[in-house]
Amino acid sequence: MFEAVEGLVEEHGEIEKRLGDPEVHADARLAKRLNTRYAELSAIIGAWREWHHLGDDVEAAKELAGDDPAFAEEATTLEERRAETEERLRRLLVPRDPTDDKDAILEVKSGEGGEESALFAGDLLRMYTRFAERMGWKVEILDATESDLGGYKSVTAAIKAKGTPEPGRAPYALLKFEGGVHRVQRVPVTESQGRVHTSAAGVLVVPEAEPIDVEINESDLRIDVFRSSGPGGQSVNTTDSAVRITHLPTGIVVSMQNEKSQLQNKEQALRVLRSRLLQAAQDAADAEASDARRSQVRTVDRSERIRTYNYPENRISDHRTGYKSYNLDQVLDGDLGPVISSAVDADLAARLAALEQ
Repeated sequence: MFEAVEGLVEEHGEIEKRLGDPEVHADARLAKRLNTRYAELSAIIGAWREWHHLGDDVEAAKELAGDDPAFAEEATTLEERRAETEERLRRLLVPRDPTDDKDAILEVKSGEGGEESALFAGDLLRMYTRFAERMGWKVEILDATESDLGGYKSVTAAIKAKGTPEPGRAPYALLKFEGGVHRVQRVPVTESQGRVHTSAAGVLVVPEAEPIDVEINESDLRIDVFRSSGPGGQSVNTTDSAVRITHLPTGIVVSMQNEKSQLQNKEQALRVLRSRLLQAAQDAADAEASDARRSQVRTVDRSERIRTYNYPENRISDHRTGYKSYNLDQVLDGDLGPVISSAVDADLAARLAALEQ
C-alpha cells in the first residue's frame, strides 16, 4: 500500500539538493515553485513515515501483550492512531488542483437589491479581509467602485500568503469555494417599516497568475482610457487615467480606476486579466476531464445562490454542503474556517470517490 510514495521520497531528496544551490534562489519563480513542491512532498513523506513507524509499534505491542495485558490496550490505541494517519496520507495523495498553491484575486459585485446589495458586498469584503488577517495573509485592494451609502458596487482584491503555505492552505486553495452567489436576508438600513428583505451579491475567485503562467500578446488587447468616477458618478480626478482592457480572443474585459496614473491602472488590469485567463484555461481543462465538474456561479442571480446569510436568526447556510450554524455574527467577523472546511471536505470526498471508481 502507498508504494507510489517511495518515488516521491526520491523526488523530495532531489528537490532538497536543488534548494541548497544558490543559483536556484537567483530565480525567484523557480525557487518558489520548488519550495511549494518541497512542502507538499514533506507533508506526504512525514505522514508516510509516521504510518510505517506506527505499524512497527503496533506489532511490538501485540507481541508484548502476551506477557503483559496492558500492552493489548496500547496496541489498540496505536492501531487507531495508525488508521487516522493512513486516512491523512490518503487525503494528501489525492491529486490536487494545480493552482491550489497560488494566491487569489477575489471580486465582489453587488447584484439584486440595489443599495442594500452594495452594503452587503461591503460586508462580504470585510469578512474576507478579517479571515485573511486570521490566516496571516495580506489583502490589497486593486479596484473599487463605492455606492452612495458606503457599500461597493464592485471591488477587486488580491489576497496573498506570506512565505510558502502548507499544502492546501494557500489563499486560492481555500477561497476558491467562495465563488458564487451569496444571498442575504435582513432589514435594510433604508427600510423604515422594519421588514426583512432579500438581496444578493456575487463573488468570483481566480488564482493570481504570474507573467510566466500566461502569455499575453499586445496585439490581442484593446486598451481604452476614460475618466474615473466615484459614488454617484462624481469625478474622482480630472485626467483620463482609468483603463479598460479587452482581451479580443476571449472577450474578457477588465477595468481599473483606483490608481492615479494610467500606467498603474494598466498594470493592475493586466494582473487581473492574467488571472482570469489562467482560470479560463483551467476551466477548459476541467471541462474536458469531467462534464460533471463543480463550477463557480458567474451571474448574480438569487436562484443560483451557494449560501444564505440570515440576520434575524443569526444563521448561515451553505446550500452545496448542507453546512448550517447560528453564529453569523462571528462568521462575518472572520470566523469563516468551519464554513470553508465543509466545502474542502466535500470536494476531497468527491475526489477520493472518483479515485476509487
